[in-house]
Amino acid sequence: MSSLFVVDNPKRWPVSIPGVEIISSRDYLTERRYSDMRAAKVFNLCHSYRYQTAGYYVSLLAEARGHRPIPSIATLQDLRSQSVVRALSEDLDERIQRMLKPLRSKTFELSIYFGQNMAQRYAALAKALFELFPAPLLRARLERSGTRWELRSVVVMGSNDIPEKHRPYVAEAAAAHFHRGRLSRRRRAAPRFDVAILIDPNEKTPPSDARALRKFERAADAVGLACEFITRDDVGRLAEFDALFIRETTAVNHHTFRMASRAEAEGLVVIDDPRSIIRCTNKVYLAELLDRYDVAIPKTLIVHRGNAHEVEGVCSFPCVLKAPDSSFSAGVIKVNDAEELHRALEKFFDGSDLVVAQEFLPTDFDWRVGVLDGRPLYVCRYHMAKSHWQVIQRDASGKTSAEGAVDTLSVAEAPADIVRTAVRAANLIGDGLYGVDLKRIGRRAVVIEVNDNPNIDVGNEDKILKDALYREIMGLMLRRIIARKRLEFDIP
Repeated sequence: MSSLFVVDNPKRWPVSIPGVEIISSRDYLTERRYSDMRAAKVFNLCHSYRYQTAGYYVSLLAEARGHRPIPSIATLQDLRSQSVVRALSEDLDERIQRMLKPLRSKTFELSIYFGQNMAQRYAALAKALFELFPAPLLRARLERSGTRWELRSVVVMGSNDIPEKHRPYVAEAAAAHFHRGRLSRRRRAAPRFDVAILIDPNEKTPPSDARALRKFERAADAVGLACEFITRDDVGRLAEFDALFIRETTAVNHHTFRMASRAEAEGLVVIDDPRSIIRCTNKVYLAELLDRYDVAIPKTLIVHRGNAHEVEGVCSFPCVLKAPDSSFSAGVIKVNDAEELHRALEKFFDGSDLVVAQEFLPTDFDWRVGVLDGRPLYVCRYHMAKSHWQVIQRDASGKTSAEGAVDTLSVAEAPADIVRTAVRAANLIGDGLYGVDLKRIGRRAVVIEVNDNPNIDVGNEDKILKDALYREIMGLMLRRIIARKRLEFDIP
């Protein structure tokens, strides 16, 4: 994919960057070769981005041409609304107060060049603002009111706004930004589109192990996608990609959800999409949804302080309590009597007004059906940890102390009702990638939960399909990118 730096006057841009073409806004808007360019990342550094100026049209036409403009029109619109700026920057308040507390002045301006600032003490704040408002050049204005600092505005700068003495630093920041974005890329034969895979290198139990991530990368290459692994620090670069695939444990009050939402707003294909994250990570929602559509689930009660006395009558003892945002056996406990129930609910109610109580259904293993785009992809049996009632056993600190074995079947070998029920439950959530957990109780297939971001590890979920499993997922990403491009540009 070509990379273009679009400026008003290329002669004023201080340095060349290998692999980057520096052109004028006039050339980008008028020359046929740029409108015919199949794919490009467009770094828009024009002097003005006001409505119907050249800078505005560079970002607008870049989107029309299927290019990836930075800043995007969505970012420009966000910056025009100060209420949006304040709302999006609320999470930065603590950092702002801490960093600016030593200042004696009433106002402070922060220049942000490709996510960096010349003063190292403000580097973290500059990076955070760049992640919120991805644009090559930004200027933030803050004012002190009493003892507190408030962010008053964030505006996009043009290349002409760079002070002369800052230009060498800006050139270095631009080169560093571009180089950083290319480090993990291997040379490939003209990939059509770019997919970002979000990971947390420090996560102890990620959804995919390192070997599986390498297989996803090779599968992307095989179907014609350029793949790059990114982390939460790369939220400002999302507009450079065509798709986002999340391989980090998700939660709603978490950067994974914010990145999924930002990527979707930027027009990327996203798995897990924000709606799936909301629906799957809340057990209260799942219980209500599955019950509404008559999908078999354990006897369930949504517990609040006013109906806790009903738990024993509905679920009997022992029963299982689940925090609404529980995952991977964390936040899920078994209680054996009313006294244990009372103690456990008091702890749960500290974090949530609602708790899920379900009847305890002991089995030797749980079924897990992987569902992709409404189709069953793999079927596993997750066996309980030795001498434990869950697949994963955790110690008092929450760390995994034991884990059950996994065996995998082909979809054709698995019980038809298990697969059928899993697909039906997953389709109530969406059309992404899900892992549906079920138990066999007598003749019934009972859904325990539907997970977004399901585990895919080498030797477990991929044991039957092997590399084809990864190609199926990357192939879906490619098909959805192409479909979205056709929809955007009304291509039959």
